[in-house]
Amino acid sequence: MSELVGTRVPMYTPEFAADPHRVYRETRERYGSLVPVELAPGVPATLVVGYRTAVRILNDPERFPADPRAWQAGVPADCPVLPMMQWRPNALRNAGTEHARYRQTNTAGLTGIDHYGLQGTVERVAVSLINSFCAAGSADLVRDYAFPLAFRVLNQLLGCPVEIAAQAAEGFRAVFEGVGADRGNKMLIDALLELTQHKRAHPGHDVTTRMLHHPAGLTDTEMVHQLATLYGAGIEPQQNLIVNAILLLLVDDRFRGSALGGSLSTREALDEVLFDDPPMANFCISFPPRAVLIDDCWLPAHQPVVISMAACNTDPAIRTAEFAGNRSHLAWGAGPHACPASSLAYLIAQEAVDQLLDALPELHLTIPATELTWRPGPFHRALLSLPVAFTPAPPLPEPH
Repeated sequence: MSELVGTRVPMYTPEFAADPHRVYRETRERYGSLVPVELAPGVPATLVVGYRTAVRILNDPERFPADPRAWQAGVPADCPVLPMMQWRPNALRNAGTEHARYRQTNTAGLTGIDHYGLQGTVERVAVSLINSFCAAGSADLVRDYAFPLAFRVLNQLLGCPVEIAAQAAEGFRAVFEGVGADRGNKMLIDALLELTQHKRAHPGHDVTTRMLHHPAGLTDTEMVHQLATLYGAGIEPQQNLIVNAILLLLVDDRFRGSALGGSLSTREALDEVLFDDPPMANFCISFPPRAVLIDDCWLPAHQPVVISMAACNTDPAIRTAEFAGNRSHLAWGAGPHACPASSLAYLIAQEAVDQLLDALPELHLTIPATELTWRPGPFHRALLSLPVAFTPAPPLPEPH
């Protein structure tokens, strides 16, 4: 038994973002399943890169609770990862009865979504966006397609008016980027409070209204933080899932040989992305309230333990025929904090990819894949841009 010691691996650098899988490989060989890392300068954590170890931690909320309050007491207010990790009255950052109360409310709001209607919503948004650039013969699929699609679809699900949504989006991007994160956090909170009060006064058939009417009786403040969680899960990771799947379909010969846009190819690409390049590569953070022994190693109290879904999914110990070709990945998490909206995210991504590739089957990258830039940050796996070209095409008919 030992403490985790060694040079901490920085997870916030452009070098890490450019080739994280090399870092996962090398650190696994050096440290085993538990790697000492820095999430930001001066912010130590343990990164879990072993699949079976991660599953044990994710299913052990007593020793590995998600409440960060003791940790954040010693973190400066301007820490760039604090807005992503700090305590909030939501399911993501609580344990026990409070976690159950918040999660039940979220689940009730999401369960009321009609999957068939959602497919139609994604189609309408996708066609509108494709029509905005199809005649140009080129586009950046991050800026022009994946981000606005995830944003618009989520706002329709939440019943969020356009002007409130614009402020929320700007705030959340700052939080995710860690640039002006404190100001971004305030912008997001203010926008979501306005949405909460708007839906109390003007209820509708949407996720926000269903959550407001749940028997748990959440306050305005609590509702703001549930909505912040939905924005966090519904925009950035959704955008990354769509973009990473499109990239795989465009550059991998296994997919290029089939009809682009065919649903089977899209499903296979999504599953592979969720295994190898999940949109949230490192997350599912817990904060042990006391020193804890796991894998013959003592982890210190109140120091973040971060699950690397990307590294765990590619752990050689589980990449065997037993796991190949199925959905045993950890991209949605596991245990009591597993993502309750995974089927919705999958549906949105598949419809978004299919609509694009059906409309523009000759889509191709304008630069080599090796020259694409991955955005720095310890948590996401996100391209800065995805520039493509195609034969200019007339606008698609608008679906009814």
